[in-house]
Amino acid sequence: MKTTRCDRTPVWSVLQQQFEQTGRTFDLRTAFAADPKRFESFSLTAPHVFADLSKNLIDAATQASLLELAQQSGLEQHRDAMFAGQTINNTEQRAVMHWLLRNPAVAQMDKARPAIKSLANELQDVHTTLDAMLAYATAVRADDSITDVVNIGIGGSDLGPQMAVVALNEFVTPAKRFHFVSNVDGHELAAVLKKIKPESTLFLIASKTFTTIETMTNARSAKAWFEASGGTDVARHFAALSTNVAAANAFGISTTFGFWDWVGGRYSVWSAIGLPLAIAIGAEGFRQFLAGAHAMDEHFRVAPLAQNLPVRLGLLDVWYRNFHGFTSRSVAPYHCALKRYPAYLQQLEMESNGKRVDASGAALPFGTSPVLWGEPGTNGQHAYYQMLHQGTDVVPVEFVAVKKPRASLPGHHTLLLANVLAQAQALMQGKADAGGHKHFPGNRPSSFLLLDELTPASLGALIALQEHRVFVSGSLWGINCFDQWGVELGKVLAKEVEARLGSGDVSGLDGSTAGLLEKLRA
Repeated sequence: MKTTRCDRTPVWSVLQQQFEQTGRTFDLRTAFAADPKRFESFSLTAPHVFADLSKNLIDAATQASLLELAQQSGLEQHRDAMFAGQTINNTEQRAVMHWLLRNPAVAQMDKARPAIKSLANELQDVHTTLDAMLAYATAVRADDSITDVVNIGIGGSDLGPQMAVVALNEFVTPAKRFHFVSNVDGHELAAVLKKIKPESTLFLIASKTFTTIETMTNARSAKAWFEASGGTDVARHFAALSTNVAAANAFGISTTFGFWDWVGGRYSVWSAIGLPLAIAIGAEGFRQFLAGAHAMDEHFRVAPLAQNLPVRLGLLDVWYRNFHGFTSRSVAPYHCALKRYPAYLQQLEMESNGKRVDASGAALPFGTSPVLWGEPGTNGQHAYYQMLHQGTDVVPVEFVAVKKPRASLPGHHTLLLANVLAQAQALMQGKADAGGHKHFPGNRPSSFLLLDELTPASLGALIALQEHRVFVSGSLWGINCFDQWGVELGKVLAKEVEARLGSGDVSGLDGSTAGLLEKLRA
């Protein structure tokens, strides 16, 4: 596999010329007036997701050059290497195979492709673990004595399952309540403990190594509360999602579901880390979740670049970040159940692509990950949309809407859909006002992702779409999307500072840290 960093391809200079000639002054209103079929030309259909990309600052010529950029960079070869199980995470010497977690068993496939055949042992292990996990989830769902499930994790071990359980609330069993604890701030765990009883609670401790400081601090406190409150059977009321079976056993846990080195934390909701979701929506619902993601995997793997939605979105990200200079993207899901979706995407994209060096360690001469942020509509409209419409910075917006509601209150969903359509329209069209205060400049870009319904399958497809979109932009930038060294330094220093908070020793510290430490001890 050979890849070429985007700025080292011949077409990069072509894109620079196109930006200077047409991109910098591109006007969406003019583009729609000149091309009555622009909507059709810039719309794509992928599994469970329809995408309207027509309100983006891009024309056919630039789109063609971006597709050429993907080819010259070796994106297809890089993608194929991932799906072949090659070691593309070069800084940790690991394969990247979260996609295998949602792959059907070989026996269920009409014709297993060679790459899957070569990974037959891993795939068998995946399905053995999946079957065991889903059997356990089914047993917990049937256990009327368990009313509360508390997931203790952090990062991907929290954001993924929490986002999905909240998103699929309409499919969650009413017989259980689900709680998620991630913050080492004791107020979070304490608030949950006030709501539960030891005899009716199942704690899930999610830590790959069973050593994550925040998670294990919370886990030990939960266990201490459990025993102090009369709990007598740790093995029944605690389960581990971890590869460190010995450490889990030493904790008192006898039920452990593991996963593999080739599963990164932010890609782990498809693994045993998804156990809270499996308990919430049931085994069949979880299999549908996996199936939706697998359908998007296959779309990304085989669809031509021009019709490949993750590719098209990733190319737009490069165009906006490196040519227009946009530094952020707002995520606007117009469905209240997707309220944790922006936070989930923050980790997915910013932890994956928030890097200043390429895969070889060389400093990059261009920007990488944008800042992702957002809130569900219509709440965001009454919070930060003022800046989107009239602010000095242009911020691309990615709307997500759902066609068919599951709530039956009359009029609500129509009003919701009217708002999301109107906001995208207003950002593009703007409104002239000589006085200035009521002037909307318009020509502000947005993408529109539409799901027919919010179901386990469509959510799986949506999340897989975003995973692959991040891969595309990261591949073009030449970075390793699958490590996260940037989270380590603060963790290391925290251990030292924790000891200093006890001792009061400020020797060798910078003036600010020393001063703050003394203030906190006073």
